[in-house]
Amino acid sequence: MTIKEILSGIAMLLTFIAFAPYIRSVLNGTVKPHIFSWAIWGITTCSVFFAQLADNGGAGAWAIGFSGSITLFIAILAYNKRGDISITPSDWAFFSAALAALPIWFFTNNPIWAVMVLTTVDLLGFGPTIRKTWHHPYSESLTFMVLFLLRNLLVLTALEHYSVTTALFPAAVAAALTGLIVMMVWRRNQI
Repeated sequence: MTIKEILSGIAMLLTFIAFAPYIRSVLNGTVKPHIFSWAIWGITTCSVFFAQLADNGGAGAWAIGFSGSITLFIAILAYNKRGDISITPSDWAFFSAALAALPIWFFTNNPIWAVMVLTTVDLLGFGPTIRKTWHHPYSESLTFMVLFLLRNLLVLTALEHYSVTTALFPAAVAAALTGLIVMMVWRRNQI
């Protein structure tokens, strides 16, 4: 077992550790995920996983694939539990822009373009959650966001091949999570 495989295993374990209480919180109603954000994140994360595999991301991609599967499950939970049903015109705009961008990468048939478009789409997925969390800063789990930030940093470290295709997505998501975490802490301190 290589160090990259060990780091990827740790990233997958951290993914599970982050998701288990988050799913429990969704089920008991203390966390209310936004359906649009989680659907976008699930679709893009799974797609990036396949693009990373195509560009020899190796063990570093495993946690992304695992995460994408669980993220789609949370999108289904968000729908079934009707977590955040306040869907605004801006949420529809983010969701529509994200869905409209997805066919672009399919037609380019290039892993770099795929990841660039999917990363942009994934970042658009943060829009509804940022809006919701701004108004309700306790509606998301800060611990979950911090664990996911750490997971993305581990994914970056575990990559077996570094390129725009393999590194852009986890780096961009880590940056977006950092911004979301800072905003959540700031807004919680204001209340």
